[in-house]
Amino acid sequence: MRLRALLDTDALGLKLLGGEDELDRTVRGVMTTDLRDPSRYLSGGELVLTGLAWRRDAADSEPFVRILAQAQVAAVAAGTAELGEVPDDLVAACARHRLPLFAVHESVAFATVTEHVVRQVSGERAGDLAAVVDRHRRMMTSGPAGGGPDVVLDLLGSDLDLRAWVLSPTGRLIAGPKGAGGPALPADVCARLAAEHLAATRTGRRGPHRVTVGQTTYSLFPVRAGGRAPQGPPPGSSPRGARDVRETVLSDWLLAVEADAADWAEERLDLLHGVTQLIAVERDRREAARTVRRRLAQEVLELVQTGAAPAEIAARLRVAAPVLLPGLGTAPHWQVVVARVDWDGGEVAGGPVAQALLEEILVDPASTGPEHSDRIAVAHTGEEAIALVPLPSVTGEHDGSGTGILADALLESVRDPLTAGLEDDGRVTLGVSAAVHSAEGLRGALEEARHARRVAAARQGRVCAAGHQELASHVLLLPFVPDDVRRAFTARLLDPLRDYDRRHRAELIPTLEAFLDCDGSWTRCASRLHLHVNTLRYRVGRIEQLTGRDLSRLEDKLDFFLALRMS
Repeated sequence: MRLRALLDTDALGLKLLGGEDELDRTVRGVMTTDLRDPSRYLSGGELVLTGLAWRRDAADSEPFVRILAQAQVAAVAAGTAELGEVPDDLVAACARHRLPLFAVHESVAFATVTEHVVRQVSGERAGDLAAVVDRHRRMMTSGPAGGGPDVVLDLLGSDLDLRAWVLSPTGRLIAGPKGAGGPALPADVCARLAAEHLAATRTGRRGPHRVTVGQTTYSLFPVRAGGRAPQGPPPGSSPRGARDVRETVLSDWLLAVEADAADWAEERLDLLHGVTQLIAVERDRREAARTVRRRLAQEVLELVQTGAAPAEIAARLRVAAPVLLPGLGTAPHWQVVVARVDWDGGEVAGGPVAQALLEEILVDPASTGPEHSDRIAVAHTGEEAIALVPLPSVTGEHDGSGTGILADALLESVRDPLTAGLEDDGRVTLGVSAAVHSAEGLRGALEEARHARRVAAARQGRVCAAGHQELASHVLLLPFVPDDVRRAFTARLLDPLRDYDRRHRAELIPTLEAFLDCDGSWTRCASRLHLHVNTLRYRVGRIEQLTGRDLSRLEDKLDFFLALRMS
């Protein structure tokens, strides 16, 4: 806004004392100070409000005004409540430095002036930013991307003082403001915001969603594919032809703004919705770029499932490697990840949902930016999605014991947010193969990942995963034991011990677990439990007495081990 506009607002009670020729200066902000030297807090373009408490005598005015002029402030507004009038020495100093000077009537609070200036400046900035956003949108729609989401987030920070981040549905940071100050958004906060957003979306609430984490309030705006309008009613009540929210809830991005949008003017809300549409353009562009990788994965999958010759599969992998890992000198090792998304009722096809989800969750959670997903090729067949993941190097032997995707780590990084998005009618199950180093091993890796996913599906929970390591142990068998058999088996062996522990606080169950974990070693188990060996022998004897089993026999040890695992 211009200084001249301040004089046109009667409610501000401003009187011009000097600097009429400078009234076309632009005001970029407002600052209240009574410091003798406020230079460290000035950046230029401010209207400086002062109650003159810094002035002890006439000699103080010149250095104060010189400091403001050097900082290139727009003008000074002096209150008259302290001295009754603005002193002549201040008027003269401002005139020497060509600094406009206003007098603020004692009946007008500085807060009134501040609020007016901030409101006007913010409105003008929003208009300027809206024009920039619109121009940026046209550039991105008609040609190459104009810098991606980061550019728009920097504009929000510089022009509206808003810190904002683009997050994936699992809470991975896709883009953030590079120019804004302050610490980066922590990973746990990202995950919490993603979970809150998914939960709100599933209930059918329209954005923005307001979330408070610690002492900070965030407003969450959906970034939907194609910039489409907010989803309609929750699943089950959508009108015919409306898009079901479950088709995209696990893959849409979100814009998290560090502010409470509840009191925002309609113009600012419209601006932020425009920003989300701009980010959606970039998301759709990257979605389109996945077509080649999806086709590669589909071709490899068909060759593997139809029993094609290893040489033919290897040739296709050689084509895929440079696309997925540009610049890689030799063919990488590969892992296979299988995912399935199941919704109650079966109205929503799970295959495409699982495909889009895998393309997101297989990205390293610690990485930022959308480009890392370019290294993943995912196909879907029926209700199942299958990812072909290249690994630049594997440090272990060819049995797949080296580095790569681990089911536990994968589950840990996505479980909480995805559970919120699945609400009470969806389920995600994941299976991870070992790494293989040749086309001959790819068919086995696919079957291994599918078996692992079935193990995960037999577990409790909305989001479950299993890895290849579990297929060579009792863990593979336990999930398929019927529940009534599990309960009967564990009750027969463990209920007598639990009852005894409840009555006597004897800690027989923890003693049994430690004893088996130490492979029946008396000294190691006693050391772990901080017991005398004789005390340990007494407890083990009591376990044998209550259950009728002998812990020196392998069969009885195995029964106890399985009972503990199934309990």
